[in-house]
Amino acid sequence: MKPFVFISFAVILAVSACAPNAVPLPADSNPSYPSPSYPNPPEAPTESPVAEEPIPQLPIDGLERGAVFLESTDLLKSESLPLQFTLALNGNLPTPCHELRFNVKPPDAENKIMVEVYSVTNPDVICIQVLQPFEENIPLGSFPAGKYTVWVNGNQVAEFDA
Repeated sequence: MKPFVFISFAVILAVSACAPNAVPLPADSNPSYPSPSYPNPPEAPTESPVAEEPIPQLPIDGLERGAVFLESTDLLKSESLPLQFTLALNGNLPTPCHELRFNVKPPDAENKIMVEVYSVTNPDVICIQVLQPFEENIPLGSFPAGKYTVWVNGNQVAEFDA
């Protein structure tokens, strides 16, 4: 019976030694970066496809801008009126410590919708060097009648008629 108690105690001690140290965080700190927020699409068709300038997702102070490796892009169209368009992205971030960011600009004079996709990371954090897969749906909104093209990071990925 004594060897069983000793072995049990040794196993519990070894397992607890491998557990990470819990460091209490201040009440006002948030260990993760905020999730991206999207503007709500308009409820009724308007003359301008984007009534207000979209909120750009700019890097937070102290973060560095990084790459995004896109594997596929797809343009999704809702069957509602007015038609709503969403850009579906699949790809990889350089590390699990990178966070996906994007900026969607309203259509220009040639009806080009420019989407900038990138990542941000804290350069002071040590991170495992493996690719982090992601899937993201970016709402583009509705547009007046016309032919539009969607460009991601300088490459045309889709075209559609609204």
